Amino acid sequence: MENQTNHPSPATIMQIGTGFWASKILLTAVNFQIFTRLAEKKSMTAKELKTDLELHCTDRNVFDFLDTLAGFGFLNRVGILETAIYSNSIDTETFLDKNKPSYIGGVLEMANERLYGFWGNLEKGLQTGNPQNEATIGVNLFEAIYKDAEKLKVFVHGMTGVQMGGFIGFAEKFDFSKYKSMVDVGGSSGMLSIMVAKQHPHISCTTFDLPAIETIANETIQQFQLGDKIKTQSGDFFRDSLPKADIITMGNILHDWDEDTKLLLMKKAFEAVNDGGAFVVLENIIDDNRKENVFGMMMSLNMLIAVSYTHLTLPTNREV
Repeated sequence: MENQTNHPSPATIMQIGTGFWASKILLTAVNFQIFTRLAEKKSMTAKELKTDLELHCTDRNVFDFLDTLAGFGFLNRVGILETAIYSNSIDTETFLDKNKPSYIGGVLEMANERLYGFWGNLEKGLQTGNPQNEATIGVNLFEAIYKDAEKLKVFVHGMTGVQMGGFIGFAEKFDFSKYKSMVDVGGSSGMLSIMVAKQHPHISCTTFDLPAIETIANETIQQFQLGDKIKTQSGDFFRDSLPKADIITMGNILHDWDEDTKLLLMKKAFEAVNDGGAFVVLENIIDDNRKENVFGMMMSLNMLIAVSYTHLTLPTNREV
């Protein structure tokens, strides 16, 4: 975002400084499931969307909302105001339709439900080094999430969404030809296994996670009719041995923990992988020069807000 010209400009400053406006507009559209509705109906007018969503604001507010989404490139628009017809862009049709396996909206739902408010306290997080989530009232993050079924579902699908690009890239680019089995450790909703099973039906996939997650994973697997290709297995990757497989994957797992715990989990993965197999980590890794992957650095700050390593301890019993 650095200004590459020799002339000062406030454009980037204003874009970032008011970025929460744009963020909340997109998060609201995801929360309203506008893109899923448009994927089903192909196109809708502003009046149809207003009625469908039961919005009681003025028509002008609806036009402003939808036209901003169109201006961002999230919607296509033909006509204007009362004559306008809206449809999904290629990106929102692919990634924000809840009925597609490529849906990444889970992380945006979690951002709207939990992170949007927590990030309002970034200053306090930096000043104190303390998390700004449920832990501010003395509750362990995982305990708070796992006690609430709806909050757990939002969290699980959120973690899926933030790595969907990596999941798709892994399924498309990794050479699976010499392998027969894969275990996704901390497999969450099962989406990594789903992506692999759809692309490589010869791979037998297992998604391994805590008992409380198994129902969510099975729902997702059945949604995409892949029960014959993917199985779930409950366990705790701290206390239990990992299931053996040709490929062991960990997506969005290692970033939760300090270096010693990361090494412990990596050691368990290497013990579980079959001879000649592969251990694959999918994370938002910060580049060596700490300049290119700004999202990776923001994810690291998110860990301060949402977890904070100084407050995250290994649970002795994580079953629910």
